[in-house]
Amino acid sequence: MTTPGFGGMGLLDSFMFGGGFEILFFLIFALVLCLFIVMIVRGVSQWHRNNNSPRLTVEATVVAKRIDVSHHHHGGETHHMTTSTQYYVTFQVESGDRMEFSASGREYGLLVEGDTGRLTFQGTRYLGFTQP
Repeated sequence: MTTPGFGGMGLLDSFMFGGGFEILFFLIFALVLCLFIVMIVRGVSQWHRNNNSPRLTVEATVVAKRIDVSHHHHGGETHHMTTSTQYYVTFQVESGDRMEFSASGREYGLLVEGDTGRLTFQGTRYLGFTQP
């Protein structure tokens, strides 16, 4: 099937051989690169904000715990799967505000909902929880 105005080539042929594929490939590559750069900039800026935030210790109660398990399938010659686990703990401070922090598996295992103590954090960075 030919489309008038493309020198006897079809519309798909014109796109593929007339430079359209290269432009589309470049646009997708540029989009992925921009997203990657944005993720890096956000991570570095969050790290910078945390470093410039005051280190606070407040009375708090553990109100919730959750786990986020991710499964990653890897292809190739041999197929295998890796699993990663993120642990999160939510604390409620005296004002009633709640804050969720990522914690290590060891810290997560030592905390029980209802525990009260002193929460230490810096920005969004969890530094520890001590009980009297």
